[in-house]
Formats: sequence, structure tokens, C-alpha cells
Amino acid sequence: MHYKVERVGEVDGHPVDAITLGNEAGSSVTVLSYGCIVQSLRMPDRNGTMADITLGYEKFERYLEGHPFFGAIAGRVANRIDHGRFTLNGKSHRLECNEPTGHHLHGGSQGFNKAVWGYSIERRGDAVLLHLHHTSPDGDSGYPGRLDATHTVALTEDNALWLNFRAVSDADTIVNLVNHNYYNLSGVEGATIEDHELTLAADYVLPVDERILPTGEVLSVAGTPFDFTRPRKVGEAMAGRPDRDFDHAFALRSGGGLKPCAELYHPASGRLMTVETTQPSVQFYNGVKLSKREWFGRTGVHYPAFAGLCLETQHFPDSINRPQFPTIVLKAGALYEHKTVHRFSIR
Repeated sequence: MHYKVERVGEVDGHPVDAITLGNEAGSSVTVLSYGCIVQSLRMPDRNGTMADITLGYEKFERYLEGHPFFGAIAGRVANRIDHGRFTLNGKSHRLECNEPTGHHLHGGSQGFNKAVWGYSIERRGDAVLLHLHHTSPDGDSGYPGRLDATHTVALTEDNALWLNFRAVSDADTIVNLVNHNYYNLSGVEGATIEDHELTLAADYVLPVDERILPTGEVLSVAGTPFDFTRPRKVGEAMAGRPDRDFDHAFALRSGGGLKPCAELYHPASGRLMTVETTQPSVQFYNGVKLSKREWFGRTGVHYPAFAGLCLETQHFPDSINRPQFPTIVLKAGALYEHKTVHRFSIR
């Protein structure tokens, strides 16, 4: 295992580095200290050809011009909070509403994805670990408590990518940290994910209303376009949706520790990604809204709708306002921790 650090720019006087972790097989991941953005993730196809399998930009400066969370961290609370309002310990809190529908999304307009993170690098066994750390002050975007967060990214010799999170707050608060990679295992910019085969370890889905907020129901996927309990072409499932859209949380089967979450396969390239997580759900987003603006990738190729899909391991959306959902409350002094591993292989 090896690593490389390159200074790529600065934000508000804070230097930004690109840290690349690589293994002897030639696979690599590059992470920016700005927003913990996974700028590049290179994995081989069945012929040994390396290619980037996530959406993103070649130059750091392009991320400053705006992007739909390509590879970034989302927090302090990922996903949506209804009108940015919640009550904790009997006290009402109001967060910034940064979504057109009037809700709080992914931590606000100045969320963790806009922060420059400090970092350290550790060698451990056959892996190199990148520990990124950030302190969010009390009142940041309206959240209570000072939160000290650590995001650890690790790559192993057997092509496992770990995306882990830890956090501690000095006051009761809410936390739901997420990596927001857009995957396209073809490695071809401009191609869509409709030919990918997706399997989810989920028998239930959380339906949403017209505002993309959960209704509070947890419904069986059986006999619906949401049934990914067996491998299913993404394009085939999309054909069963009125707007060909997926932006839904799926309740994962219960289990202690790391448990199966998802399997994504691209038949033409042979690339296979399996996902395990300690989180209770995965948000499957098929990139339907990418066509609302023009995005151009590393080689200048236009990203159309469905150019990449997200599998965001997290808690249920708007959990703080849904007492029947697993809680995202972090008590003062307690440890928030979750782990997700993506294992890459060839089939």
C-alpha cells in the first residue's frame, strides 16, 4: 500500500489537499480535504483496465462552482428534515431550509461538504487509513452542540474501500453522516446506469410524498418496482416508475455489526461492488435529477440523467420527526459510530 499527498488549492485561506491511497494491484482512491470528496475511485474491469467508477471532476476548482454532492460527505444530518424543524429535549430548533421544497437538506448550504477538514494518515496491516477530522461549532446551521467528527477512508490490497464515521458532541444533538458517491461501474463517462444489476438486502421501502419526504409508512417491496431482493436491471425497475425516478430509503434487514446492504454489478465490464454497513437503511438515488442542470465530468463529457447512482448508507430520512423510526439523537459525550465497506471484484 502507498499514498500520495498533493496541494490542489485553498478555500478562505485554508489549504486543500488531494490524498491518494493506492494498492499494489493499481486500484486507488483520491479524497479531497475539502468536503471529504471522493474525487476519484479507480478499479479494474475483467480485462484489468482501470477506470474511474464514480462521477466527479478532474480539477478541484470545479467543485467550488457547485455540484450535486459528487463524492462529498453530507452532514451534520444527511437527507431531508421537514421544514428544518425538530424538537429535542422539549426545545424547538430551526435549521436552514436550503431545498426548493422548503426543507433542510444534507446539513444546509454550508454543511460538512463545504468544510476544509484536517487529516492524518495511518498505516495498519495491509491498509492505509486516511482520518479526516472537523469540528462543527454549537449553532452551526442551527444544530445544537459542538460536534467533533472523524471520517476514516481506507483502501486495502484486496480492493475493499472503507467509509467509516465517528463523532462526539458536548450537548445532545442529532447526527446522520453519509458519503454521497455516484457510482457507474462501466467506467465510461456519459453512460447511464440503466444496464447495471442491483440487489438490495431490503424487504421494505419508505414511500415518500410529493416533497420527497417519508410518509411514515414502511411498506413491503414485493410485487413493486422497489423489489430488488434479487438482482434486477435498474432500467427495468425504472420503467415501472411514473417518472423513472428512485430517491427512496430502503429498510435493511436487521443484524448486528456489519450486515449485507447492496450488490451492484455491471455485466459488460464485469465489475462487481458489494456493500455492507452497520446503518439501518440505504438511500437508493438513481440520478434522475442530474438533467436539471448541465454537469460535465472529468473528460468534459456531459453527465445525463442516470449517469450515476447513489447507495447512501444512513438512518431513515426525517427520523427526528418520526418517533417510529430509529433515532438519530446523539447524547452528550456519547460516541456516534458507523461503518460501511464497499468490496470490489470481478465476475
